[in-house]
Amino acid sequence: MQEKADKIVGRKGEQQILHRTLMSSKAEFIAIYGRRRVGKTYLTKTFFRQQECVFFHVTGSNGDRLLTQIQRFITEIGNVFYGGVGLKSCKNWEETFELLTKSLELIPKDKKIVLFFDELPWMVTRRSRLIQTLDYYWNRHWVDNKRLKLVICGSSASWIIKNIVNNKGGLHNRITQLIELKPFDLHGTKEFLNYIGVKLGNKQILHLYMAIGGVPHYLNQVKQGLSAVQNIDQLCFRKDGLLFKEFNNLFSSLFNESGIYIELIRTIAKHRYGISQVELLRQCVATTARGGRMVGRLRDLEDAGFIVSFIPYGHKQKGMCYRIFDEYTLFYLSWIEPSAKTIQKLELLENYWESKTDSSSWKAWSGYAFEAVCYKHIANIRKALKVNAGAEVGNWRFIPKKAQSENGTQIDMLFDRKDDAMTICEIKYSKEPFAIDKQYAANLLNKVDTYKKHTGINKQIFIAMISASGLKPTMYSEEIVSNVVTLDDLFKEQNG
Repeated sequence: MQEKADKIVGRKGEQQILHRTLMSSKAEFIAIYGRRRVGKTYLTKTFFRQQECVFFHVTGSNGDRLLTQIQRFITEIGNVFYGGVGLKSCKNWEETFELLTKSLELIPKDKKIVLFFDELPWMVTRRSRLIQTLDYYWNRHWVDNKRLKLVICGSSASWIIKNIVNNKGGLHNRITQLIELKPFDLHGTKEFLNYIGVKLGNKQILHLYMAIGGVPHYLNQVKQGLSAVQNIDQLCFRKDGLLFKEFNNLFSSLFNESGIYIELIRTIAKHRYGISQVELLRQCVATTARGGRMVGRLRDLEDAGFIVSFIPYGHKQKGMCYRIFDEYTLFYLSWIEPSAKTIQKLELLENYWESKTDSSSWKAWSGYAFEAVCYKHIANIRKALKVNAGAEVGNWRFIPKKAQSENGTQIDMLFDRKDDAMTICEIKYSKEPFAIDKQYAANLLNKVDTYKKHTGINKQIFIAMISASGLKPTMYSEEIVSNVVTLDDLFKEQNG
């Protein structure tokens, strides 16, 4: 019987890919990327150690010298292929890979071999020529070995994409399988928490998710018997809490000149509805002057899952825009960092986070955070609304010019459908079922009128509510709301 510690929670699609590549009759080159702490190493180790194969696993170490990295590699060759015998050291990666290639011949011909190079970016020290050597040995020796499966991964997603996936040299188009490992969605988060013995209802899990997201390493610190609020207090608002100092460590481990990336993140976080690339460039003059190539840095941040780029619906002339996509990043900048000095002085009470949950700033943050969660669960929302996958999704915002007497308005989410109709969604986070009163109903109808006026749209418009606590029936809701998306809808398995 499989031990609990060896179970892979979720990741069904990724496991299918790994199984398919292991069983294939050709050499495979698999690249796995995703943000730090998302479970790349755990998935790969756990899956292949449960299979009938020889599993070679070596991990790069951040900041170690070339010879240290090579010696660790050689030690693992000795462990896997020579029963733990110590081997003579090598001077460079070419000698090391030559030794590995000869060692592969010791394995019976009917055995599959998996080579797992974990944290590959950290192995590539200055002037190491590791990538060039990997290029040579893959193309000259390994690609013809039908039982060989090479898996490389790293926390620096942008590095993997630039240097392996989009390699312009001999590794160009050599990747046979590419896996982007993302944090869990709400369904996966609930499944993971249940697995580690934490039994929480959907509303509690949502509260937790809005603060720390679906990163397995963070979720693994959640304690049974504590509410979401209490867990957030312990993780984020104590000096010894895992997430109190995680932010700076996270960026420094992923990026050189991490301060430049953090400055970009801070600027983007100030704009709830996103900021255009042009405006970002204007506001971060000092950053771009120091570091240059801002567009490349923004791509790095997006590859790592911290931000998302989008073209505003109906405003294509504004060009690319960006907004925060990572829950913990937003939570840290909104709540943890402003309290850091006080936390360091041990002046915060045990129930600090609980004391904030009725404040106006908490209500503003929760609305923003829940909206971001909804955009990560668009597939669930489409299914609940019965909206075809071909419908274009986005949001829309109208900001009147100074000379205009109109009020500004914001449509949280809309689906521009192919059946001559549109669904406009209002996203509401509230502790109790939301009630639409006369004034709120008037505001909703005004949004529709403003949208029609300034876009010239002539489609049938339906209004839907996406509510964390459901919708309380009123005469107004029954009159104007055609569909309601509930929290249970968001928790459904997306591929189920």
